[in-house]
Amino acid sequence: MHSDQIAIKVTHASDLIYDQFPQFRGEKIVALDTAGTVNAIFRIGSKYAARFPLQMMDPVECTKLLEAEAKASAEFNECCPFSSPNPIGVGRQSSAYPLPWLVQTWIEGHPATPNGQSSSSAFALDLVRLITSLRAVELNGRTFDGQGRGGNLPDHDNWMEVCFSRSQHLLDVERLRRMWASLRELRSPKYEVMSHKVLIPANLLVRGERLVGVLDTGGFGPADPSLDLVAGWHLSDRENRAIFREALQIDDLEWRRGAAWAFLQAMGLVWYYKETNPIMSGLGRSTISRLLEDHYDLV
Repeated sequence: MHSDQIAIKVTHASDLIYDQFPQFRGEKIVALDTAGTVNAIFRIGSKYAARFPLQMMDPVECTKLLEAEAKASAEFNECCPFSSPNPIGVGRQSSAYPLPWLVQTWIEGHPATPNGQSSSSAFALDLVRLITSLRAVELNGRTFDGQGRGGNLPDHDNWMEVCFSRSQHLLDVERLRRMWASLRELRSPKYEVMSHKVLIPANLLVRGERLVGVLDTGGFGPADPSLDLVAGWHLSDRENRAIFREALQIDDLEWRRGAAWAFLQAMGLVWYYKETNPIMSGLGRSTISRLLEDHYDLV
């Protein structure tokens, strides 16, 4: 999926896990085939999992990142009304794998899909319960760190231009340019809240129509209050987006900014993962379709 992607085989992962976490010796290690784009995941027995970063970076910076993610995940776990991974420890790099890596608890459930729960009002209200719980956590003086989505929309103009240019043969780019030109002008909020930051289907585990678990919680931190609203666009049809919005008591500005963040995320998925990760590319397409469905209410 990435030009600097690191290959990690199950034999190498097993050796690292058994050597550095001897409590897992004898447990079966299984490589998981997921839609994830950031980590290779290996299940350890029935209760644990190891995450190995897929893209090369400075090992020292990677260690700092994983330690920060572990701290954020532990805080998320305390406030989340659904199951989420608890960090167990950070593994060291070796000759078989050049970066540190993370062991965490395993969460049971099936990854949500863009359409699997889209007509469920119960699922939409589960998302409301999740987001409301995260927003209730105190900032304690923290502010948005400036990394990725969750700050000023115009800061992403250059990336959106890349996406538009790469999507000429895939999407109605001229219409999408006009939508971005309107959404990027939305004024920024005067406050921040604690946010998961990546509420996409792959990070939400379900059983039937109900939400049962949340993954990828290491980015938990302050952001634009509208950022987690992307879940409504990624996962719910028009009727249930309305239920989602009403239950959260979202005003027009915040709702439209949520659409802008979902748009920004979706535009990068369609072309970047077209050949290497069809599930993520398809998510981008389905989210853009939902945004276009409500186009005249957003611009």
